[in-house]
Amino acid sequence: MEWIFYLYLINTFFILIIAIRDVRRPAKALNWIIIVLLFPIIGFLLYLSISNPKFIHRKRLTSSKSESNKLPDTFGDSASVIADALRHFTVNGLRTGQVQVFDNGIAKYEQLLESLQNAQKTIDLEYFIFRNDQIGNRITELLIEKAVNGVRVRFMRDGLGSYNFPRKKIRQMVEAGIECRTIFPLRFPWILSNWNYRDHCKMAIIDGKIAFNGGINIGYEYTGLNPDVGFWRDTHLQVIGEASADLQTVFDVHWEIAVPERIKSKINLKTKSEVTKINSIGRADHSKWSAELGSELSTLDDKEMDISAKTRTLHKAYIHTLEGNPGIPTPVIRQAYFICITQATKTIDLTTPYFVPETDIIMALKTAVARGVRVRLLVPRHNNQKIVGLASRTYYGELIEAGVQIYQYDKGMIHAKVLTIDEEIAAVGSANYDMRSFRLHYEVCQVLYSADVARELTDQFERDLIDSIPLNIEDLLERPLTERIVEQSARLFSPLL
Repeated sequence: MEWIFYLYLINTFFILIIAIRDVRRPAKALNWIIIVLLFPIIGFLLYLSISNPKFIHRKRLTSSKSESNKLPDTFGDSASVIADALRHFTVNGLRTGQVQVFDNGIAKYEQLLESLQNAQKTIDLEYFIFRNDQIGNRITELLIEKAVNGVRVRFMRDGLGSYNFPRKKIRQMVEAGIECRTIFPLRFPWILSNWNYRDHCKMAIIDGKIAFNGGINIGYEYTGLNPDVGFWRDTHLQVIGEASADLQTVFDVHWEIAVPERIKSKINLKTKSEVTKINSIGRADHSKWSAELGSELSTLDDKEMDISAKTRTLHKAYIHTLEGNPGIPTPVIRQAYFICITQATKTIDLTTPYFVPETDIIMALKTAVARGVRVRLLVPRHNNQKIVGLASRTYYGELIEAGVQIYQYDKGMIHAKVLTIDEEIAAVGSANYDMRSFRLHYEVCQVLYSADVARELTDQFERDLIDSIPLNIEDLLERPLTERIVEQSARLFSPLL
């Protein structure tokens, strides 16, 4: 039994290392210490793998501190204070743009396909999840069509989220002249040092003038029509104008980090006959795809999927673009969320699928209520990430007691990542309210200053509440003891969530 004593000494030494390294973040350190206690040696190896990566060092994308980065006087005090504070964290300062809001995948895909079809010079796509299904296939077919017509197409995917995207399809794209890269592919040497750091962005930039950004990946489940997944509610943006250049900047930086695909082109599709053939097939497939999707849509009533003209409205907005980057010590997007919440004076509406925040966000929400701000939090009732859903419930009690109104979306999965403040500020992007998005992922968030955009997002929030169930403190107190223990156990793994 002597080996048990030595195992104890070694594990104690590992625990001291964790305590010293993460002394500035005691909550994280405590979580890891418990994990190491539960899984001796293995837990410490996991800690090293996740918390000691070989970062790709680079400077944070920030703008100059010019006086031109100020909102017009027509905006309220909270918007002015937030805009002034965020200028230190943004990619290129305050920009203008025309913004279109999509509240479902179908509307986003229809507009994205139209924009891709009209591309003249460049197409850049960057997605965490890119499925090889009817949605993904239609988009890749169109990318091939544009590439053989002389448009420069760059395709970037995450090595984990799009791991199952077939090599055969990549080869077809490369042979058509598309440049393909992967962020941290799951192969040597990246899997040894950066496997836990993912590219969570969902962006498309066309001709450097039109950009898409938000929570919707490329896949059939995001249409809400996949019976295996169920109804899916999400939010995405189209940004037209100078603000799209900031997303182009983020894409270009991520492109330099990404790894070129190890596929050599065997053929060249850029002959005149092949171009004509692909063009005719592409147009036929597009018509067929639209007809099939329209047929599926016709089976839904207006309450289940709203793709009315209001989702086609363009709103003028001032925009700050922020990039979350795990290679820098400052969690930029978390800090931006914190600033927005602490400066709110009237209302805060927060929608997120995964709510496992750090203590500063919890305190910001609670103190906002203490200032007289109405705070509403919308989360899924049935989360597609079970362990995250369990851990999230451990935060609800103290928020409800502080006066935060919590609603659980019961119609299906709500995947939107939206924060609206004081009826004229909105933050929309790819980042969730968890440690992975704040510290472990490449993310993009855009803070929009526009009463029209905020109003449309608030209207959507109100519609979502119709399909939601209010959560009361009694609901939490009546949970069985075993359920509470499981939820608290799930929260122990918050550094991994």
